[in-house]
Amino acid sequence: MTTPNFWLFVLVAILAIPVADAATIIQLDVDATDVAHGIQHAHLIIPVSPGPLTLVYPKWIPGEHAPNGPITQLMNLHFLANGQELHWRRDALDGFSFHLTLPARARLLDVYFDYFSPPAPFGPGFGETPSSTPNLLILLFNQVMLYPSHLVAAAVHVKTTVSLPDNWDFDCALPALRIGKDKISLGGASLPTLVDSPLLAGRFFQKMKVTGQRSDTRISIAADDPKDLTASHRIIESLQKLVSESTAVFGIGHYRHYVWLLSLGDSLGHDGTEHSESGDIRQREKLFTDPMYEIEWRLFPHEYVHSWNGKYRRPIGLATANFQQPMIDTLLWMYEGLTRYYGDFVLAARSGIATPEQSRDYLAYVAAQMAEDRPGRSWRPLADTGTAVPDYTNAPLAWNAIRRGPDYYNEMLLIWLEADMAIRNHTRSRMSLDDFCRTFFAGPDRSPAMRPYSRADIVAALNTVVPLDWNRFFTERIESINPQAPLEGLHASGWRLIFDDTPNPFLMDVDAISSSYNLSFSLGVWVSDDGMVQDVVTGSPAFDAGVAPGMRLISIANRKWTIEATQDAITSAEHNAAPIELQIRLNKDTFTFRVPYHHGLRYPHLLRDPSFPDSLSKILSPITPIVASGVPTVYPEGSLGETR
Repeated sequence: MTTPNFWLFVLVAILAIPVADAATIIQLDVDATDVAHGIQHAHLIIPVSPGPLTLVYPKWIPGEHAPNGPITQLMNLHFLANGQELHWRRDALDGFSFHLTLPARARLLDVYFDYFSPPAPFGPGFGETPSSTPNLLILLFNQVMLYPSHLVAAAVHVKTTVSLPDNWDFDCALPALRIGKDKISLGGASLPTLVDSPLLAGRFFQKMKVTGQRSDTRISIAADDPKDLTASHRIIESLQKLVSESTAVFGIGHYRHYVWLLSLGDSLGHDGTEHSESGDIRQREKLFTDPMYEIEWRLFPHEYVHSWNGKYRRPIGLATANFQQPMIDTLLWMYEGLTRYYGDFVLAARSGIATPEQSRDYLAYVAAQMAEDRPGRSWRPLADTGTAVPDYTNAPLAWNAIRRGPDYYNEMLLIWLEADMAIRNHTRSRMSLDDFCRTFFAGPDRSPAMRPYSRADIVAALNTVVPLDWNRFFTERIESINPQAPLEGLHASGWRLIFDDTPNPFLMDVDAISSSYNLSFSLGVWVSDDGMVQDVVTGSPAFDAGVAPGMRLISIANRKWTIEATQDAITSAEHNAAPIELQIRLNKDTFTFRVPYHHGLRYPHLLRDPSFPDSLSKILSPITPIVASGVPTVYPEGSLGETR
């Protein structure tokens, strides 16, 4: 017999579900066809009720660690209800909030605005750098979104369509379906999932399967020039190996499928950002055709590791309820630091993205930077380089050495190496940091999910591997002032940092790509290829002689300034007592500085120390069987990224 209470329960359930859904479903239509101007036209239809309403533009974007949602690029904003345009007012204290009043009988609000892709970078945020060229487009959905401020982001459901230029192909982690020749539907997704799922499109497009395992991986490439599309067999094989090596360390991926979305264009900002099921990587056109750019391949494992470390397991201060809530960056030393250690260093080597020699050159560069290029470590603890990120995102390059940059990346590579060596030494190599990762990042989820963690969770997980005083370990290295770089892990691994006059290939490639020259280990300066002094190490020979950022080198040792003339002058000074004479221009004035430096060219390298076992080579060695090489599968236009 059915009781009245049962029917009451059913009635309440039936009534509650549609009301909740109707209140949270937003329709988003994006017209991204105007790639000539880099303008994306957004039209949103939002369920509303009469009365006051505040809509917000996403401000704190996951993975960017700062409030740099590109509000300055939002233009042509209009609100309409009942066929009438509404007056709106920006909040006086929060420029990301817009107040308006809905008229009687209003049920739907039409919102129109444009996102203008900047022609050149003007900030570090991904909305502050170009996302569009005449041949390709990276669509970030936080840039074309407004949502009611009173809603938790996860409670907002968005149905999305995107119009692309004629005959363009695309890819996205979300299931997609063509609903017209050049219009696609991404179906419905929660707002956090949509923001976590950028779309890549292009006139020249290539899609390649990497693995066809239970959790598929692929790479999709859009390029300004079609000749830059084809990834070499080596990179595909390395990505295949990366998948197996990563899952051996972290466990099966917490994703349904994973796609590296790679855009190649010289006018783009060149960086990467992480997502649960994709990586948004933007690089120069010759990424696969010029060996100099191979050092940028580290972005592939870096963003892939973030699918576990940062997306699945996330610091509790970054696990916010919406995109307006400030993020707390105190655990970036785990989020980015461990990713730097595994993504850029360990897994890059284990997968073959970097050779062991290239990995040692990279580690030497990192160790030297932390040891000699950071006088700021005498006043600023490493932890503060993470905590202060929101206020330091627009810091100039000048005086970066004394200020300190985002050292929670590179210095933490050294500290996590030390932690790895501590585990190996205390267990006689039976255990390693890999065992911590297998515990910490394991879980039953096979689709995007998030499990926040605290510092106490990190310490507890490490103690299950080796019971050491991990709390003290991190406090001393991260929160204390440490004038000396943490090189103990490097030494314990059987290698030492040295300097000689043999160029470091990694440093040379960094210089070539950045069009600047790192003379920080000798004179103490970084100089652009036109002679502009970009930064000076305080206390270095150049600093003590009076050289400062913003000055331009005209000549060195009575020769017109070039890097070759500078290298000759440094080498000659090694054999005589005369100072190196620099002629420098500042504004309209010309000055002469004499730098008393006589130690020759200095480039960082690692030297094997036979008094310790070579644990570093073991750390960098693959731990899974070698995958069989083969020709990468290339898929026809439209076959990936669409519902199949």
